Amino acid sequence: MSAETYRDAWGIPHLRADTPHELARAQGRVTARDRAWQLEVERHRAQGTSASFLGPEALSWDRLARRARLADTARRCFTALEQKDPETAAWVRAYADGVNEGLTETTHPTSTHPAPEFARTGLTPGHWEPWTPLGVWLATHILFAGFPAKLWREHIAAHLGPEAVALFAADGPGTAGSNGWLVSGERTTTGHALIAGDPHRFIEDPGVYQQIHLSCPEFDVVGLAVPGVPGVAHFGHTGTVAWAITNAMADYQDLYRERLRRTGAGVEALGPDGTWHRAARHTETIHVAGEDTVEVEIIETDRGPVIAGGPEGLDDGTPAALSLRYPPRVTADLGFGALLPLLRARRVADVDRALDAWAEPVNVVQAADTEGGLLHRVAGRVPVRPAANGLRPVPAWEPGHEWTGWHTPPRAGLTEGVAVMANQRGPSTPLGVEFAAPHRADRITALLAGRERWSASDMHTIHTDTHLASATPLLHHLATLTTETTGTRGTTGTTGTTETTPTTATSPTIATPLTPKAAALRDRLLAWDRRMDADSADAAAYAAVRSAVVRRLAAHPALAPAAVAPAYPEVLQPWLALVPRVAYALEHLLRADDLYGIDRAATVRAALEEIAGRPPAGPWGDTHRLAPWRALPDADPAPGDEPGLSGDHDCVLCTSAVPGLTDRAARGPAARYVWDLADRENSRWVVPHGASGVPGSPHHRDQQPLWLDGELAPVVTDFDRLTKESDD
Repeated sequence: MSAETYRDAWGIPHLRADTPHELARAQGRVTARDRAWQLEVERHRAQGTSASFLGPEALSWDRLARRARLADTARRCFTALEQKDPETAAWVRAYADGVNEGLTETTHPTSTHPAPEFARTGLTPGHWEPWTPLGVWLATHILFAGFPAKLWREHIAAHLGPEAVALFAADGPGTAGSNGWLVSGERTTTGHALIAGDPHRFIEDPGVYQQIHLSCPEFDVVGLAVPGVPGVAHFGHTGTVAWAITNAMADYQDLYRERLRRTGAGVEALGPDGTWHRAARHTETIHVAGEDTVEVEIIETDRGPVIAGGPEGLDDGTPAALSLRYPPRVTADLGFGALLPLLRARRVADVDRALDAWAEPVNVVQAADTEGGLLHRVAGRVPVRPAANGLRPVPAWEPGHEWTGWHTPPRAGLTEGVAVMANQRGPSTPLGVEFAAPHRADRITALLAGRERWSASDMHTIHTDTHLASATPLLHHLATLTTETTGTRGTTGTTGTTETTPTTATSPTIATPLTPKAAALRDRLLAWDRRMDADSADAAAYAAVRSAVVRRLAAHPALAPAAVAPAYPEVLQPWLALVPRVAYALEHLLRADDLYGIDRAATVRAALEEIAGRPPAGPWGDTHRLAPWRALPDADPAPGDEPGLSGDHDCVLCTSAVPGLTDRAARGPAARYVWDLADRENSRWVVPHGASGVPGSPHHRDQQPLWLDGELAPVVTDFDRLTKESDD
């Protein structure tokens, strides 16, 4: 039997073959047929060649990809994989061969799977090398651990003092998170475990996850694949065991400040032994559509590749050079040796052993099997080194910042039959610096405790929960605003009676009364149910006041020194922008004993008055709309695109806007899943758009209504219920 392709009602590919290698080839081919444009964009991003057809907006990324040596690292990792694990290397090679076959079919003049973006850009699909899937994986996750946050910590400490680091600690602008929960059989209606959740990532079009079913005599797996990478890495169900992950928020990438000098022979870097060492150096050329080519100097020291600055400093002349040290560059191991064992897993113990080979990203993993086995552990490679390395860039010329080994990944258990992971401090706490606020984890835990027994069909009530616990500090400030003029430092609560509140050096001597409109808005928000529902006018009003507070705090002279970021590459600037940092740290800023002399009561009052004078015209969903990333941003939006959304950054339904900048959500659930260990056919899943990345396909947008409503499509694994696809 050659490989066969089947489709379900949602156009999801179900593949069947005689061997894992034939199956990998079929997976590559069908992915190219469904996601040709996406695959080529990812290949070019991994190589640092995307500006050649996307133009100057992609140049900053291409510079980073080149300087960080992503493609070279992928080649090294594949070469090492061939030597250490030839079976997996051949399997990856088969996938790349399948992609090449599929790309040829897709771009053939008689193709029934056209990808119109190629015609628009004049791009011709290139050749996938065996190492290309490793490059795609590496490019997808190089910013996943958020190493640019170390630049922010250094920046904010330099301008506001070291205490500002903790004050502004929050889930950073570029960090990807997720929800996940494991419910043991003692807490389900079937007596078998359930695993459910939703990875939060930047919503891309086409989506970052591909629903797929892979079947051969050795295994039969359904799951969410990363287009461009074989197998099912993060979320899968083999019929007898299932697994899922969230970002562990571990810190496993280091930045080193380098002292570089030019010599007649090239570039040297000052090492921790006090002597100068030769650095590897060469130049590369980046082609930019519509503009002149750009030369990039590639330098690599004993610590790692230099990703910013150089011997002459940053672009503005600031003397600085930063090298990046990340595990795959050091070990030549990207963890692909875990992928085939995961597909072959039958029990939790098999998943556990497979994950011992995992490298990056570092994840918290939950797994369960049909025999009652449960697993809750961290997987990935985190170096052992001094704590200072995790906080900010460290001097390469000083001893004491070396890597000295690898942490043993921590493990955890269940509490009252459940385990919840939402990027909060948990089993991975010893491995990280900053974690997400506990709101999502606490809310999921509370919801699970509210019902004695759970079924797969119940899980949507958790997926779609919109309660916003992080609203508390701002609502507290609103509650203490006065409605009447007083001669003392008094405030009133919602009853209007004068109450005494703690005073600080920044408290106003004379309280200014609220206008009637502002008082009415305050009372309305204090009565709000704290749910960020798309049809809620109160949620829109709260978000508007919150944004006004963020803008006013960020514009205050006390924080102004931090508003000008260093001249690091553009691709790193989102981590250094003040407004998003104020937005995500707002809870801390409003609760601090003192905020650099800022009168927060006056700030909140002014924001309330501003919004009371110009309130939102409609509900939250009018402005909180989906803003997916597209490689071609000028592409015509599909009908019904950019729909209104429920949820917010700290809701379980995590649809992240950037208060103070925009209500539009670029991040959100990149998929939702429920894995049922009682019967895999009772499992469910959904993605934001659809299975196909081809505009105009009936499956390009058909899952969007389900995704918006919090519903899930059934997982079908019986080939007799599927439609066989011809080879045309």
